[in-house]
Amino acid sequence: MKKRPVYSIVVPMYNEEASIQALYDRLVAVMDSTGEPWEFVMVDDGSADRTADLIKDYAEQDQRVRPVLLARNFGHQIAVTAGLDHAHGNAVVIIDADLQDPPEVILDLIEKWKEGYEVVYAQRAARAGESRFKLWTAGLFYRLINRITTMKIPLDTGDFRLLDRKVVDVLNQMREKHRFLRGMSVWVGFKQAGVKYERAARYAGKTHYTFSKMVKLATTAITGFSFFPLQVATYLGFTAAGVSLIAIPVIVVMRLLGNHEFLGQASTLLATLFLGGVQLIFLGILGEYIGRIYDEVRDRPLYILREGPED
Repeated sequence: MKKRPVYSIVVPMYNEEASIQALYDRLVAVMDSTGEPWEFVMVDDGSADRTADLIKDYAEQDQRVRPVLLARNFGHQIAVTAGLDHAHGNAVVIIDADLQDPPEVILDLIEKWKEGYEVVYAQRAARAGESRFKLWTAGLFYRLINRITTMKIPLDTGDFRLLDRKVVDVLNQMREKHRFLRGMSVWVGFKQAGVKYERAARYAGKTHYTFSKMVKLATTAITGFSFFPLQVATYLGFTAAGVSLIAIPVIVVMRLLGNHEFLGQASTLLATLFLGGVQLIFLGILGEYIGRIYDEVRDRPLYILREGPED
């Protein structure tokens, strides 16, 4: 029977043919230095370039490489989930393929894991090659999610982290469709610690996390871990009702006194437009939650494999 690896390195990839060789070389150098058995779970998320072919080539040359090839592009969070499903290690490290997160930091994560921590997240002390807008929006997002939920995600962290086997087993039982893994790994609890590092610029190509994808991820995080948007609707509803109760007798009195500013339909139309706008906004928020319920009820598989590793 094949010996279980101590470490699994899960790397989601989408159109990463330009960086995959450098990634492989650096990861092999780092993981071989541990002197312990390990595996490299390469997940192709429906790439349009030669990434899938290169993964299969590495798997033929190195038995530690486990290819997980998805049938189409399912998105970053689902690709990571597929990697976790196929990882066998006692400790599983999630890292992106663009080499912005230096593989050498994995040794620091392992050191913390050996101290007894079960979730070790990499925390960015500096971020090279990223715009001020990206840094500002990222900081705003983490502060917002920490403010409106009881779950406290460490600032300046991504999916780059080490998870103990018991944590991975719990996450693999959570099959929700709209996934925010860095939030889920905090939500499950266990003993957690951070390791600070300096994030590098992207090795090759351009980021696949466009602004629209960042907004979608933020929406998933907020609706997945907070009822605050729904609570805002309640607060505004009570506020609007209270203002109306005060305004109605005031307007009646002013009209009886002959104040011409309160004659006609202007005030009625403004009130109707305001309340109608509030209702439409919160119908949209309700729609976001109902849409997620619909996805959960359909219970479709999270991903479909085109090819998978041989266990």
